[in-house]
Amino acid sequence: MPLTLDQIRANCVRARERMTKARHEHFAFGAFNLDDEPTLRAVAQAAKAKNAPVLVEVSQGEVDEIGLNNVRDMVDNFKQEYGIEIYVNLDHSPSVASAKAGIDAGFEFIHIDISQANHDATREEIIEKTKEIVEYAKITGALVEAEERYFAGSSNLHKEKIDYKEVEKYKTKPDEALDFVNQTGVDTLAVQIGNLHGKYPVPKILDLELLQQIRDVVHCNISLHGGSDTPGHYFVGAVKIGVTKININSDMRYTYRTTLEKSLKANPDEFSVAKLINTDVVPAVQAVVESKIVNFNSENKAVI
Repeated sequence: MPLTLDQIRANCVRARERMTKARHEHFAFGAFNLDDEPTLRAVAQAAKAKNAPVLVEVSQGEVDEIGLNNVRDMVDNFKQEYGIEIYVNLDHSPSVASAKAGIDAGFEFIHIDISQANHDATREEIIEKTKEIVEYAKITGALVEAEERYFAGSSNLHKEKIDYKEVEKYKTKPDEALDFVNQTGVDTLAVQIGNLHGKYPVPKILDLELLQQIRDVVHCNISLHGGSDTPGHYFVGAVKIGVTKININSDMRYTYRTTLEKSLKANPDEFSVAKLINTDVVPAVQAVVESKIVNFNSENKAVI
């Protein structure tokens, strides 16, 4: 059942208050990707078990498969069923139109990423279109997130090693971050400090000193994308500095697929795949989410 505008606005007000609380109390909301109903169930069960506030998010691929309104309804149903604190984020929305659609659907968090569709988008274009979404979001009060430039990698299992020198080129510069935030008025800035989308055969190395420099000059929320396969101590440090949102996708997808493959192999005569997913895959993905919640210091931080 669709939410009323008043209900959406109330949810967004609460989301804003909770993000402010997260910064002051040094914990981060995990933003966990929603691929399907079992993934959502795994996140909901983890949030319940750890008494943690969470975000679930969809990017354009999931939106095309599931639909914005279906995502909103699914999350609200699970919110009621489990009695958890949960919000919805539209991740890497590639256009003004798609971001506005997410706002209209009642998502509390909107990530507008013009460089997703056009990796060569100019800074001026990114700023102009981000400002348009910031203004439009005033209808509901949704929190708007953006990034200054294209964020490399993909939510997949990469076989190539990380080119650390190449990653270095894209790191966020504190003075440019401040200028971007001032010009756009975004609620959340997605920073690049060595984080990278996807899982790689070598570890990610986050520059927490740079993160502190950015935190010292920008006064909005800060998010980390590409959180999968990152050593946990970096999350602990980032949260202490003031990051309040961390995205996790590839770790969950990898666990989902590899667990399902093992379960299918172990049960060759079972043709109810949904049963195997429920008994084997959901608990495995839930364990991944719970481990991140601990790293993000959000255990026992939920407010119902």
